[in-house]
Amino acid sequence: MSHYSGPLLTRPVAASLLAARDASAHEWDGSLDLDRSNGSASLQPDAWLWQGQPYPYPSALKDRTIYYWDGDGFAPVARYAGSLIKLVPTEWGAPTFEIDGIKMLPTSKESPLDDARRKVTLVEPRGKVVLDTCGGLGYFAACCLEAGAARIHSFEKNPDVLWLRTLNPWSPDPDAPQNGGRLRLQHADVARAVAQLADASVDALLHDPPRFGIAGELYSLEFYRQLARVLRRGGRLFHYTGSPNKLTSGRDVPREVARRLEQAGFRAELALDGVLATRR
Repeated sequence: MSHYSGPLLTRPVAASLLAARDASAHEWDGSLDLDRSNGSASLQPDAWLWQGQPYPYPSALKDRTIYYWDGDGFAPVARYAGSLIKLVPTEWGAPTFEIDGIKMLPTSKESPLDDARRKVTLVEPRGKVVLDTCGGLGYFAACCLEAGAARIHSFEKNPDVLWLRTLNPWSPDPDAPQNGGRLRLQHADVARAVAQLADASVDALLHDPPRFGIAGELYSLEFYRQLARVLRRGGRLFHYTGSPNKLTSGRDVPREVARRLEQAGFRAELALDGVLATRR
């Protein structure tokens, strides 16, 4: 799927455009790609022009929503197919996404891209072949590209998440020339696809699965043994866990994960909001 190249609006950006028009300005300066870059739009009474194309002034945009031009109007970057999935703006520029109102990436203290960067640093990706099990918006992959990974093989099961990626300017485009063909993004369920990967074929591994209650198979001993099989000896794995249910049930998911990884052939320790493990 090709990446969208049109304008992206949020409620504050739309308000800024309208304020500039109402002040009789002829030009508006700002970002139309979620703070990825800055540019200018020419203002007319009934439309604004960006990259040579006219757009109507938007009205009644909602908070916590990103809008894209679908050819007829500005539509929310959201889909409903059993679950509501949407791209959500943040104060950091790089957005997060939600499924049925549940935020999929941490954004309260820092950009989700900076959060991903700290985790990627733990597996030292420079010059390595990296397996990214649950690609999401692609922030792990983006940070691996930035850090000089030789190749990233990324899986994403949800087609709607893949669609969000095409509209998110912060998500890496596998076909972009600047990425040099280093990123391979595959629409597949890694729980099944991992069995097709060769033994010791990757140097580092990043695992950011959905919650245990949604995708328990991605926390299973069987799956961890597959990860150990494809990761070379001495290779590192970062496994995001968070701390779900710790306050309500007393369950310690990170320590459970660490114990299971040890059984699968890793040395494991708690790190950041997950587990850092090394293949024995």
